[in-house]
Amino acid sequence: MLNLDSPRWAELKHAYGSAADIPPLLAELRTLPDSEGEAEPWFTLWSALAHQGDVYSASFAAVPHVIEALAIDPPHAHFAYFQFPAWVEICRVRKSMDVPVDLKDAYFASLKRLPELVAQAAAVAWDDDRLACALSAIAAASGRTAIAEAVLEISSDNAERLLHWLREQ
Repeated sequence: MLNLDSPRWAELKHAYGSAADIPPLLAELRTLPDSEGEAEPWFTLWSALAHQGDVYSASFAAVPHVIEALAIDPPHAHFAYFQFPAWVEICRVRKSMDVPVDLKDAYFASLKRLPELVAQAAAVAWDDDRLACALSAIAAASGRTAIAEAVLEISSDNAERLLHWLREQ
């Protein structure tokens, strides 16, 4: 995992340019902040690293830090800790992006941790958002990004309609 003090962050890119501003935001994730609305640091991380379906070299360096923060207390981490890595992987595959060579091992190793962290998070009750993000994280970690993306779109409100449509196919 790329050290948060590494000068490499200044070389990495996000939606607005150099990713030199990302390490302090990632460090804040260790306190397990909420991600609702425009809550920081999540709002800035999402805006910079997963901007309108685009991901960047800094996105791949950030994912291991997000997952490392999630591992602190999976049952009490906000659903964004599952959603963010899943979404980065979904976008990476959709855009056929390569992970920079020096970030590749840490990125893919961190994704492989997601199913175990989802299992640990199951110690508490889940709402629909947490369930969708947890399932999406498992699918993304397994290389099934189309399923990961579809799961993010499913809610209690539309699941029955989707099942009805599938049965009629």
